[in-house]
Amino acid sequence: MSSGSTTFERPAGFVAFVGAGPGDEGLLTLRGADLLSKADVVVLDREAYGALLRHCREGVDVVDAAEEDAVSLRTVTEAKGGRAVVRLCAGDPMFFSSITEEVAACAKAEVDFEIVPGVPPATAVLTYAGIPAAVAVPEFRVVDATQVDDWSAHATGTGTLVIYNGVSAAVAIGKALIAAGRPDSTPVAISSAGTTTEQYTVVTTLGRIAPDLKHAGMTEPALIVVGEAVGMRDRLSWFETKPLFGWRVLVPRTKEQSAGLVEQLRSYGAVPEEVPTISVEPPRTPQQMDRAIKGLVTGRYEWVAFTSANAVKAVREKFEEYGLDARAFAGLKVAAVGEATARALVQFGVKPDLMPSGEQSSEGLLAEWPPYDSMLDPINRVLLPRADIATESLVAGLTELGWECDDVTAYRTVRAAPPPAPIREAIKGGGFDAVLFTSSSTVRNLVGIAGKPHNVTVIAVIGPQTAKTAEEFGLRVDVMADRPSASALAAALAEYGAKQRQAALAAGDVPRRPSQTRRGARRRAK
Repeated sequence: MSSGSTTFERPAGFVAFVGAGPGDEGLLTLRGADLLSKADVVVLDREAYGALLRHCREGVDVVDAAEEDAVSLRTVTEAKGGRAVVRLCAGDPMFFSSITEEVAACAKAEVDFEIVPGVPPATAVLTYAGIPAAVAVPEFRVVDATQVDDWSAHATGTGTLVIYNGVSAAVAIGKALIAAGRPDSTPVAISSAGTTTEQYTVVTTLGRIAPDLKHAGMTEPALIVVGEAVGMRDRLSWFETKPLFGWRVLVPRTKEQSAGLVEQLRSYGAVPEEVPTISVEPPRTPQQMDRAIKGLVTGRYEWVAFTSANAVKAVREKFEEYGLDARAFAGLKVAAVGEATARALVQFGVKPDLMPSGEQSSEGLLAEWPPYDSMLDPINRVLLPRADIATESLVAGLTELGWECDDVTAYRTVRAAPPPAPIREAIKGGGFDAVLFTSSSTVRNLVGIAGKPHNVTVIAVIGPQTAKTAEEFGLRVDVMADRPSASALAAALAEYGAKQRQAALAAGDVPRRPSQTRRGARRRAK
């Protein structure tokens, strides 16, 4: 048996015990991600680490360790059968390990295995809480509360003491440390759900643990940090102070449209949830698009104008159907209405020749569009592959500039099916902190399929027309982007969240998310 091999190419099978880290899926190591991508079987606590399955290939067998009674036997059996098994473990597999028996079972069965270190909560949670455990202190000690009978040995040090599995006994631990000589004024931080957007931290002292934890609702997994390093949290806290930290934000768009927006919201600390309000479907009859693609290839058009990423997708799919690629755009001028549409074109291999320099809309595009000049333009026709419900303003504007337009239905937009009941209840009951409306249709469709957002929910809109529609539905508009782009909308919401947080701190209050202000919401100290 060898534990140092690095590939899965072995007839006897293989087990990798991979540290999943403390909770933030972004803290998985590169080695761990690589092993997951090659696994035949993954054994994990699905509720805690299910998000990491995105690294796996399609068809991987998933075993939920929380439901499987004999994980060791299953792991060994799969490996003996020649399969590559990844066993995901909390934190670091060898740091207060709970899988020692599983490793021993592999060794006894002579199954080849590897142990991949993970980021341990003892360091990661402190870092995410803004506590520099080993800075300017002579000692850093980590203990498991379930293994300690006498706390006097841990009360004499002057450095940082990190305690695992101690939340339920936090008051008793505090008293024991004081009785053993640690000053009752010693700073203490208790951090729950560390490194995730559910993280929250109570800062107190050994002498005040009982009253300060009384209404905090702390649960495991959590860490207790004792020592002067806790005092640096005010200056170094960076995670819980993100402008939208922990905000549950509803993004009512299609999956293709919301990818960049979702990542931006996550960078602000938010928890975005995508709820499609429209479904994009092919035209009822394909002949119009077929003729347009033929005309595009045969030189019928001078320009092709794309007003959405969905239009780019529809044309691209038609190209693939006919065995064409981006080279078919050679000699054509291409316009894009905004950043998202331009990105879709670039991914297709086409760089737009024209984009609005100001407002990203049909009006903004028209402001940049050159008038038809028979001396410069050999062809005066423009192809507009668009949605079935597109407005006529772009066609009218181009016609005034002397161009002839083929306004072609490239796709249809229909109202999506209602979201699951828990999502509908959260929308109407104030479970979301904010909702982003990127068009008037998203307002109409969301209200139509799920109901009106609760009045505590922050309503953010992309522009004046969307604001008008929201108000027509009785919604209070709190945030409006300074320019009509999804990126600007997310930034405007982040600025709003930052101001709300600053106002609460200035008033001496604990910052709370909008959903925590509704009647009956649980209030948690931070």
